[in-house]
Amino acid sequence: MKQFFSVLPALWMAAVPLMGEGSAESFFASREITRDANVGVMVVDVQSGEVVDACGQNRLLPPASTLKLLTTCTALELWGADYRFVTLIEADGTLSDGVLHGNLYVRGTGDPTISSEKMGDSRLLEHWADRIKALGIRRITGNVTADLTMWDNDEAVNPGWLWKDMGNYYAMGVYPLSYRDNTLKLYLQSGPEGTDAPLLDMDPKLPELTIRSHVRCTGVTYDNAYVYGAPGSSERWVTGEIPAGRGRFRVKADLPDPALSLVRELTTRLQTAGVQVDGTAVCRKDGFDPQAYRQRRTLFVHESPTLGEIVHEINLHSNNLYAESVFRSLGMRDDTPATVAMSLQRIQDFWMEKGVDISRSILVDGCGLSPQNGLAPATLTALLCYMYRSAWAEVFQKSLAEAGASGTLRNFLAGTPLQHRVYAKSGTIDHLKSYAGYLLLPDGRVLAFSVVVHNAHGSNAEVQRLIEQYLLTLAR
Repeated sequence: MKQFFSVLPALWMAAVPLMGEGSAESFFASREITRDANVGVMVVDVQSGEVVDACGQNRLLPPASTLKLLTTCTALELWGADYRFVTLIEADGTLSDGVLHGNLYVRGTGDPTISSEKMGDSRLLEHWADRIKALGIRRITGNVTADLTMWDNDEAVNPGWLWKDMGNYYAMGVYPLSYRDNTLKLYLQSGPEGTDAPLLDMDPKLPELTIRSHVRCTGVTYDNAYVYGAPGSSERWVTGEIPAGRGRFRVKADLPDPALSLVRELTTRLQTAGVQVDGTAVCRKDGFDPQAYRQRRTLFVHESPTLGEIVHEINLHSNNLYAESVFRSLGMRDDTPATVAMSLQRIQDFWMEKGVDISRSILVDGCGLSPQNGLAPATLTALLCYMYRSAWAEVFQKSLAEAGASGTLRNFLAGTPLQHRVYAKSGTIDHLKSYAGYLLLPDGRVLAFSVVVHNAHGSNAEVQRLIEQYLLTLAR
């Protein structure tokens, strides 16, 4: 294994694009929609290290969601698939005669699954309230506080994300304490075609949030509404269009302050359980203080599902919140709140040590939403070859979508000879389509591949079909 990885990076850097009918260079250059596009391709036999095909393999191209592979592989290698995020339920002050003379804290360390629709427990806060009562607490004289101080919360929304994305459910703020997928559900009135769609309700209810709807009811058959809102703002604008004549129509947005919603709901659950709360629900975003943490009493610890399960959700369904939460958690240290820069440094240091050089990459986030990210197809393929021999190879490979069968690849290569033979992560942003993963050949060989097409003269759907055709040439 050591010999394989000490030689292979040199082969990638020196790779000469293959020429001929089946080569990536001739394939994409001969197609009208990709003739002027930025194309990067790298295909390697994982067993022999042979470069099967390559063109533009060292170009720094936006990876889109294939960047999630770098985030999830780093976490698996550093922490292992059995790792669990913890959320600490703590108290300060003293407890006597059923009265907590102090505050209750919910301190987050990055778990994205709290009350998540993906793998959370919808009754979790009710269970927490029951556990607190079972500890003999009947009254809390202070506040119920969401403690977010383990991270730098000025970076809750990555500064590299686009304005058109911020405010939408897929570009939600990311905090050490998440709640309900950090998603706000807006219910609009879908009336006759050509009419406006006013706001009917929101879940959870946020009395301090103003929603301004400029959505129209049209003949579209899908949700084409977009939400806009700056980080920390108490206003959101909803624009675009929704299908007419649907009645109560749901649109998803980011939840502006998920931790505050969590402790508000927990406070309600405590009072329902018979625990009086004299104070209020508050958020603490600044004031990282390890000494103060140690002075609190830990009442109990909530553990997330395993990292392996979380990675499966990230890669199979391209979950941005889960990916960004894992990414930001990589930057946590004992002496300072976590920052994006610390996460990026830890990723770079780890892979440099393992012989996968990502020093030339441009990394901005952990989910690939930022178009400023730049990752070479050769780097992604190097990562895939490493993970093929990793102790966590099986966990990682099972997290990838299966062509024509599951996740974001459910319709990819469906009905072709490569259905069920490609396991990969897809990536899509405006004017870009990417795929990275493994291709299983009929003769038993396994190819690691990365294909990126940027700024093609065609839709992403057309580019997807072209990438499918290219991968089919590899299996001939």
